[in-house]
Order: sequence, then C-alpha cells, then structure tokens
Amino acid sequence: MKSVQYPADFQHLDSIRDFVGETAERAGFSSKEIYSIQLAADEACSNVIEHAYEGISGGKIEVECEARDGQIVIVIHDHGKIFDMSAVRQPNLGRDLSEREVGGLGVYLIHKLMDEVSFQSSKKHGNTLTMKKRKSGDV
Repeated sequence: MKSVQYPADFQHLDSIRDFVGETAERAGFSSKEIYSIQLAADEACSNVIEHAYEGISGGKIEVECEARDGQIVIVIHDHGKIFDMSAVRQPNLGRDLSEREVGGLGVYLIHKLMDEVSFQSSKKHGNTLTMKKRKSGDV
C-alpha cells in the first residue's frame, strides 16, 4: 500500500485529493466514483485537521491508498486527539437548513460515499480511519 505523509493543514487537501484520485483513476473507477472517493478523503482529513489537531501545531496525517481486487482502500492515520466515532450523532436531515447546526455532516457523508468505513482510536496508536469503495462496473 502506498503511503504519503502530509502536514495537518488545509492547504494540503488538494494534494491528498490528487493522491487518492490518481490511485482510483489508475484502477479504472468512473469519474463519479473518483469524485466520491476524493470527497470522502477530503472530509476525513478536514475533520482530522479541524478536530484531532485543534490547537496542536506540527501534526501529521498519513494517507495510505491501494486499489486491488476491484476496490480502493484508503487508510488515514493521525496522532491527534482521541476520537469516538460511535459518539457522533446522526444528523437530522429533516430539519430546515436554517434550524440545523453548522457542521456535523462529515461522518455521515463519509459513510454515505464509501462502501465500508471502520475507525480505531487509542492513546498509544492514535486514530485510524479505513475506508473502502468497490467499483460499480459502470466505467
């Protein structure tokens, strides 16, 4: 699995999107699938920058990406603040936009865009998000 480390800074999101997008493109994913994959990776890394490294300078995000057996696997790893994904509340999509809180859709969006999402977090090993998406066959 190819691995690249980036500074935890919003200015590096383009490079992260390019990295996962190029891997997906080489594997034959459709342009719609590539967009979904890039959006999920962007959202995940934005959450790391905004929440895991909130108030912490010099943080790093490691992104691993591999396409094989008709699917892409993206692993995002950080050593920021510990995060409990199970504590994230499901957004109320039925509420009027003017009544909703700003933010809070990232985890929901990642689950909607990808086929499989798993998350592990510990003080010793940091946070690891694994996302998988299978090719639909509509290339």
